[in-house]
Amino acid sequence: MKKLGGPALAGVFLLFIACSIALGEAQQREETELNTLLMEATFQISGPGSLGTAFVIGRPTKKDPSRSWNVLVTAHHVLSDIKGPDAILQLRRQSASGTWEVLGHSVKIRDGQRALWTKHPEADVACMFVPLPKDLLRSLLPTTLLVDDKTLKEFEIHPGDELNCLGYPLGPSGPFGFPILRSGKIASYPLLPTKQTKTFLMDFRISPGNSGGPVYLVQSNRTFGGSSRLGMTIRMVMGLVSDEIRWKREIQELYGKREEVHPLGIAEVIHASLILEAVMALLEPSVEP
Repeated sequence: MKKLGGPALAGVFLLFIACSIALGEAQQREETELNTLLMEATFQISGPGSLGTAFVIGRPTKKDPSRSWNVLVTAHHVLSDIKGPDAILQLRRQSASGTWEVLGHSVKIRDGQRALWTKHPEADVACMFVPLPKDLLRSLLPTTLLVDDKTLKEFEIHPGDELNCLGYPLGPSGPFGFPILRSGKIASYPLLPTKQTKTFLMDFRISPGNSGGPVYLVQSNRTFGGSSRLGMTIRMVMGLVSDEIRWKREIQELYGKREEVHPLGIAEVIHASLILEAVMALLEPSVEP
């Protein structure tokens, strides 16, 4: 057998290192597969007079950043339209055998007439700390997934980029209560600065129940900065669904007027930077999570 030495041995060593790095990156991608993480962290929320979508992210505690609070995020109108003190989250839990069960979980959203959630002052975004059963989520989504202007600019996010959205169009989606995934392109311009634009349009078929659902981007081998980044996958939460764009017209008839409403299949999405502002504005409870 021929012995390896010098450049040949160095080449094998470098190949081993490259393979190890590739395996490590593949494992990391698998552990942070955003479609699945968001699917497991998105829930139907409802109450008298309202039906929508909410998702849960983790806000690190000030005392111990390794621990996080559960923060419920949805569109403000989803919570404000619920009549009464409580909302129902359709949670899920996976058993040791791998099967899923649906758990109806009551969340107190009002104390008398006082809302217990925080609303962004300029956007249709609401969030609140929410107690959840232990071991419900395998992994909490970090707030770092909520994309800011710097990242949008760095990765050159633009009209025509394909985004995903999770939600509950017209209510329950199946026996295990998971949301339905839809996709569509960014349909408006400009995106920046988000503090000024606040929203953007997304071309997908929206229905009642989609409000509050997370909108996100997962893309591999993206071209930005003048070159293609082969093997690189970017993941970011772009915002949440707020409203449906409709075309309205008034028709004059013999005995009066009537209005026609035509859905355009276009959603208005609140920028993630505004979600982050609302989440960070929450006053941290005195009790540790």
